[in-house]
Parts: sequence; structure tokens; C-alpha cells
Amino acid sequence: MLRRLYHDQPESFAFTPANVEWAQGQISKYPEGRQASAIIPLLWRAQEQEGWLSRKAIETVCDMLGMAHIRGLEVATFYFMFQLQPVGSVANLQICGTVSCMICGAEDLIAICKEKIAEKPHTLSADGKFSWEEVECLGACSNAPMAQIGKDYYEDLTAARLGEIIDDLAAGKVPAPGPQNGRYAAEPLSGLTSLTEYDSGKTQYNASAQMAVDLGETVKRIDGTEVPILTPWLDRTDKNGGKSKKAAPAKKVGAKAAPAKSPAKKAAAKATVAPASVTAKEKKPKTMTAPRKSGADDLKLISGVGPKLEGTLNELGFWHFDQVAKWGPSEIAWVDSRLKFKGRIERDDWMAQAKILAEGGETEFSKRSKK
Repeated sequence: MLRRLYHDQPESFAFTPANVEWAQGQISKYPEGRQASAIIPLLWRAQEQEGWLSRKAIETVCDMLGMAHIRGLEVATFYFMFQLQPVGSVANLQICGTVSCMICGAEDLIAICKEKIAEKPHTLSADGKFSWEEVECLGACSNAPMAQIGKDYYEDLTAARLGEIIDDLAAGKVPAPGPQNGRYAAEPLSGLTSLTEYDSGKTQYNASAQMAVDLGETVKRIDGTEVPILTPWLDRTDKNGGKSKKAAPAKKVGAKAAPAKSPAKKAAAKATVAPASVTAKEKKPKTMTAPRKSGADDLKLISGVGPKLEGTLNELGFWHFDQVAKWGPSEIAWVDSRLKFKGRIERDDWMAQAKILAEGGETEFSKRSKK
């Protein structure tokens, strides 16, 4: 299926202060140079805040992580969990249309969506509260037909029951998720034939549905008011000011101070700061017309530099590790503007790697490459 950005895009996007703090916690999970690993949770948080992903939201997340915008667009357009157009303010209904559900009446559910929401999928209802789409298998085949509404599954549906659920949601009610025909979980419709003692002591709903009912979550989007992510490695506290149970141990007397964060790490850790290559004014580094008599260094030993990039760097006048190691923000901006995939220099911290290699040392990547 072809997935394109929505035609009517907002002019800007910014995380709320609570979500900025949450994003910083996510980024801090990953080692230096690997902040791009946080791309999916940050995109998801942006979608939770706005309801859908705009181009500005995707680009903002990329800037926070020091990534080229195209890489964020690749992720957002690949995964169907990301909505690239506005969705209903109350809920987006995802109707499973794969074999089991289709056999059991998914087409009837789709007909209700067309009647009560909009004739075509990915279209807002007249009041803007709902939208719908048909999706591939959601893995609840034994309870077909089913739909995911918000974050929860509504199973064993009929057209009439789906209509009632939509009406309840429109009225501000939160229907209990899970099976809608009286079934507890995924047991046979005729009742249990084995493990019958399982009935004793069970909650009103199965564990998943019971938690949704207890939380009152179901269609509510995360808004940043929930308990923030605990990051004991940063000695962060919880919402009530108490220390995390896994708080970082106190520093020993005489222990060496932790190394200072590199500029790339600081840029990624501060959500509102763009990478150096984006903000710095370009300045051409010192280049060479040819390698030294000792011969060119193998720049492919730098993680992120392949044969084509090595050739490009050579064409620009860079043949040796010590040249790369001396780049500052302005020089990075100059080189970055001449590469096809921008943001890679800071993402993989070429300078730190090049410095080690120039001094005769080895990085984990260079060790693997030599093997």
C-alpha cells in the first residue's frame, strides 16, 4: 500500500514540556552515537500528543536524534502503527479484514463504519470524533470478528454491537474492551471442556480487559501527565520526589569522574537543540590534494563510512584519520552539506573514532572490520 504524507500539513510541531522530559529519558537509554535507536518511541509519543504524525513532527524528532529527515520518513511510512493523516479526536477504529475475521463478518463491521463514520477509510466523521480503516491480521483470530479501537481489542463483535460501541464512545462513555458476547477470553464458545477449575477466583474480565477497565484507558491518548519514565542510570526521581529503587550508587571517594559528554551526545540529550551540523556556519576544513607518502588510511574502519563514502571523502581531500579527528561543528557542517546522507557524521561520531584510529588504537567497529 502506498503511504504518503497528508496534503494539508501544519506549519510547526513542538513536544509539550512533559513529553520533552519523557523523550530525554528515552534517548538516555542508548549508548553514545546510537540515539537514533529511540526513533520509534519518539515518533509514537509525537503521534500520541497530536493524534497523527505530521511532517514537522517527524522532522522535529529527527533533529532531536541527529538523524537525516529522510530516515525518519522511512520509518514513519513503513510502519502502519503510524497514522500519516488526521484521525478522530475520540478514536480511530481499525477493523481486521483478514481471513478469520472476514469469514466471521468483518464486512458487516466495515458497513457500520461506513454508515456511522465515513464512506471511505482514513476520513474523519462529520463531527471529527471518529475515523476508521481496514487492517491486516491483529492476532485475535479465535475471537473473530474484531477491531482495535484506540489501544484495546473489541472482540466477538456483531454489527449491532459495534454500532452501540461507537454511540457510547460518542457520548463520552468507555465501553469495556475484550469479548463482547459474554465469553471470558478465548475459550470455546460452548464452554470449557478442560481446566474447568480455571473459572474459580477470576476477575470480572480477562487480565487485559480488566486492566483497561481499571485504568479507564481504552481510547485515551498519553498526554504526559502519567508517571514519567524512570531512568535510574541518571539518578532520576519519581513523580512524588522519591528516589528510584534502582538509583545510581553513590560515587566512591577517589573514583575517577565520568567522562564529559561529547557535543553529539549533548545535542541528542537536549530535545530542543538541533545537531551541530544543522546550526553551525560552514567552514572548509584543511584538505589535501593527495595522500601522504606513507599512503592513505583506510577510512572504512570508521563506522558509518563505506566504500562509496570513502571515495567521496577522498574526492573532497580527506585521506587520513587525523584530518577527520580535527573537524569541529563548522567543519562538520561543510562536509555534511556535501554528503548525500546528512547527519551521519555526528550520528556515528566519526571524529571520536578517527582520533582513536589516528593514535594507533582500535575501536570495536575497526576490530570487527579487520576480521
